[in-house]
Amino acid sequence: MTDLLHTLPNFPTKLYTHLIPSLEKNLITTTDLLTLDPLEIAKRAKLPLLDVRRLTNHVLASLQSQLGVVVGKEALRKYEDPVNVEDAGRLRSSALAVAERWSVISTTDPTLDSALGGGIPTKYLTEVTGESGAGKTQFLLSLLLSTQLPAPRGLSRPTVYISTEHSLPTSRLAQILHKHPLYSCLSPAEKPSLNRIFSIQTPDLESQEHILTYQLPVLLQRHHVGLVVIDSIAANYRAERSSTSSSGAALGLRSTQLVKLGHQLRNLAREHNCAIVLSNQVADRFSPQQQQQQRLM
Repeated sequence: MTDLLHTLPNFPTKLYTHLIPSLEKNLITTTDLLTLDPLEIAKRAKLPLLDVRRLTNHVLASLQSQLGVVVGKEALRKYEDPVNVEDAGRLRSSALAVAERWSVISTTDPTLDSALGGGIPTKYLTEVTGESGAGKTQFLLSLLLSTQLPAPRGLSRPTVYISTEHSLPTSRLAQILHKHPLYSCLSPAEKPSLNRIFSIQTPDLESQEHILTYQLPVLLQRHHVGLVVIDSIAANYRAERSSTSSSGAALGLRSTQLVKLGHQLRNLAREHNCAIVLSNQVADRFSPQQQQQQRLM
């Protein structure tokens, strides 16, 4: 629960001082509160179910309020949240109103745009996950170009590509520019340019944290960047994990670091009205018994 105040800086933790020590001891994070069943959390932390349910509901209501989804005055009072109820009731908007105010970046695929509500929204984080070779990087490269298009397809703004595993594949970008039917029919003045893509490499976790904390905010401010792509967000964490302990405490620390990073990037996206898109590789591990069964089949 050490990540709770990183996610919700104004959350009234004093109301739950009787719960938080047990949750921290059992390595329960804010993500766990939002995704696990309250009964499972209560059993794991040996806490009263009703208290855990009240905490999880309060965290959810606070997140909805922070995102701009309507949280009624009665809901805020129910959890005794000390935020200004009058301001919350006056300033918050419905989910539909928030969606209508979104600026989006087209994926240049009408079917995918329709499924995404118009495209990739600004002021938010978007995570693209999949197995190695699934096409994540190709999708991200197309966004680096479409962001430069004028509205309604793009934002007419430059982009940033932060890589943790390889340099910017300029040859693939040039291929998209020359062969994509949308770009091939544009005039030189309208066509996206590789010169409007800032490329940064982060070979290790230390440099990644420095770049995201200090260099990226300056870059966003100076160049009015419309899109930041991080490909991939967890690669340096995986490398760090393989060289250090994988104990429960170490995994809990990394979970806290990732939550803090997500909160930091979300604040940047909102402050600079840009989209931040992260890629994340997923994998699976097979036990020796499963491998044996695979060979027999």
